[in-house]
Amino acid sequence: MALLDVDLFSESLEMGTSLSVVLPQSTRAQIGVPPVPVPEHGWPVMFLLHGLSDDHTAWVRYTAIERHARAAGLAVVMPAAGRSFYSDEPRGQRWWSWISEELPQRVAEMFRLSQRPEDTYVAGLSMGGYGALKLGLTHPERFAGVASLSGAVDLSQLESRPERRDILENAFGGSVPQEAMLQHLLEQVDPATVPPLYIGCGTDEDRLLPVNELLAARAAERGIDVTTDFRPGDHEWGLWDAVIPDVIAWLPRS
Repeated sequence: MALLDVDLFSESLEMGTSLSVVLPQSTRAQIGVPPVPVPEHGWPVMFLLHGLSDDHTAWVRYTAIERHARAAGLAVVMPAAGRSFYSDEPRGQRWWSWISEELPQRVAEMFRLSQRPEDTYVAGLSMGGYGALKLGLTHPERFAGVASLSGAVDLSQLESRPERRDILENAFGGSVPQEAMLQHLLEQVDPATVPPLYIGCGTDEDRLLPVNELLAARAAERGIDVTTDFRPGDHEWGLWDAVIPDVIAWLPRS
């Protein structure tokens, strides 16, 4: 595998930004790493999103994502998104435009990645779980699978916490608009178009567990293919490190 730190300019952000990329490498002499031929259409790719207090390096620093991706023959693209909640900030940066529109184009230009929806996935944790589901429900035709781990899936929770009001102010200019609410997106999308969802959360003391259970239940009621993974653990990297190989094994591969 190749592990790349990429610094590049974003037209959407009108500034430089960064991403980490795990890229399969077809080697013959590397001990303990069997050669993996490049697929005809390029490497399948998972966009992997970080949480509120993290950056693009977090998944590589705190989990074994590189090893699991190598075993699966999967490229992983991990972009920086600040504390944006994957939104176009009204007085800041256009993070949603960068992640949803420009980023896929940029990595396609740089790397030999498959452009087929059936080879494209998105996942994330906490704020990134929200971002992954937002992408999957807004552009379901682009993805073959969407995974949220301990996702901040109900932004009304932030509205009820005074200490988090600054986050909403920066990301949305105040109250969260309806079109940014996952519950609204879930009700508006055609269930027949939504790719399989993986919704997980720790069951020990994560305050996000109830809203994840509710979202998963509502998605199932709408006829969407939902895999739930509610296991012992809290809102921390020990859980996410244990879950990410199961997410990769779950990905619907063509």
